[in-house]
Amino acid sequence: MCGVFGIHGHEEAANIAYLGMHALQHRGQESAGLVAVEDGRLRRHVAMSLVSDAFDRDTLAKLPGRMAIGHVRYSTAGSSELRNAQPFLFEYAGGQVSIAHNGNLVNATELRAELEALGSIFQTSSDTEVIVHLMARAKEADVLGKLVAALKRVRGAYSLVILTNDGRMIGARDPNGFRPLVIGRLRDAFVLSSETCAFDLIEAEYIREVEPGEIVLIEKGGMTSHKLTFSAEHVKPTFCVFEHVYFARPDSLVNGKSVYRAREKMGQRLAQEAPAGGDVVIPVPDSGVPSAIGYAKEIGIPFEMGLIRSHYVGRTFIEPQDSIRHFGVRLKLSPVRSVVDGKSVIVVDDSLVRGTTSRKIVKMLRGAGAREVHLRISAPPTTHPCFYGIDTPNRSELVAASHTIEEIGRYVTCDSIAYLSHEGMMAAVNTDGTGVGYCSACFTGHYPVALGTSDLVQLRRVGV
Repeated sequence: MCGVFGIHGHEEAANIAYLGMHALQHRGQESAGLVAVEDGRLRRHVAMSLVSDAFDRDTLAKLPGRMAIGHVRYSTAGSSELRNAQPFLFEYAGGQVSIAHNGNLVNATELRAELEALGSIFQTSSDTEVIVHLMARAKEADVLGKLVAALKRVRGAYSLVILTNDGRMIGARDPNGFRPLVIGRLRDAFVLSSETCAFDLIEAEYIREVEPGEIVLIEKGGMTSHKLTFSAEHVKPTFCVFEHVYFARPDSLVNGKSVYRAREKMGQRLAQEAPAGGDVVIPVPDSGVPSAIGYAKEIGIPFEMGLIRSHYVGRTFIEPQDSIRHFGVRLKLSPVRSVVDGKSVIVVDDSLVRGTTSRKIVKMLRGAGAREVHLRISAPPTTHPCFYGIDTPNRSELVAASHTIEEIGRYVTCDSIAYLSHEGMMAAVNTDGTGVGYCSACFTGHYPVALGTSDLVQLRRVGV
């Protein structure tokens, strides 16, 4: 998962982009980068760090211009190193182009092999670079035509923000609309962002989403919309439901819905499906808070903050290295003894992926005196890897793929465990509860876009 941001037509474009990236920091903490354009020249700065560490006043001063795009990254395709930090900046016969990408391409391996056979030399191991090489080889003269030609070759998830040296900014979203991308206005400037929470910070007005399969071209004369045409199998919107479950910030609107309210409804539905007797309901902060509030309201048990999160530690789910993830749980969360001591505690978390974090939380709560620990998960069991931009590449890492719910409960050492049903989750984000318009492949194994050959090999290897 990554965050992309762009602004066009503002005298302090780099400074505004910096703020937008800061608001999207929860979407990626490995690297941060920014590209700005002035006088027909693109300038770039990237670093393997958080936004606040990557940029200072002097750095931003070296990125002048009225247009800028930014990116915060955590790796799902391509290793975690500086050469893969985005936005990328490339030169070709038509000029310079910079690209920032959120999502994963499922046929990138095949396309990369084809392009290399034709003589293309790749500078990164990221799937995003495939798009740029396809653009460079396209026969169309205009950058928009080149982009359309490239996007008709790729499959999978992409929300793109592109900047050209002639002062055009482009936003594009795949036909399934896996990943969010929204449009806003800041006075006379247009803004693109992965989430609306960035608009709130910079005081921009939310206009609408970039629609699935839409390309928006922003230039001096304003914004125009262009629709990609694809075969019928690719046109059904399948927005990632995990954005509602975990990734998006609760103060954002994604897919036209409040993330906070969706999570609160997940908690309410979970309480209806799996009530637990206890003295107190506590969340696993931060993403588990709205669900815990909904659970406590529905079941009529007091809500308390029994775990305190250190905000100087990143999100443990998206840390790329197991050793960091292992340490991160203890650094990140601390139990409040006065809340849990001698109590039967109901712990509500948004998801359970590997199970190691939940096991440590249960152990910490017992160490703080909790008499009983009942674990409630406000999402279904995560049983399948995602190939559209979530870091669950191996089914062997997913505890629910190879263990029953009872076995998971024994592994995490809780007194009871229950998950929200798939129907309950869909009812929380989609009023008819059918799941139409959403991708929930990580819970069901039903992939809306056919996978590439390399992905199929991996799926067979892990027993899908």
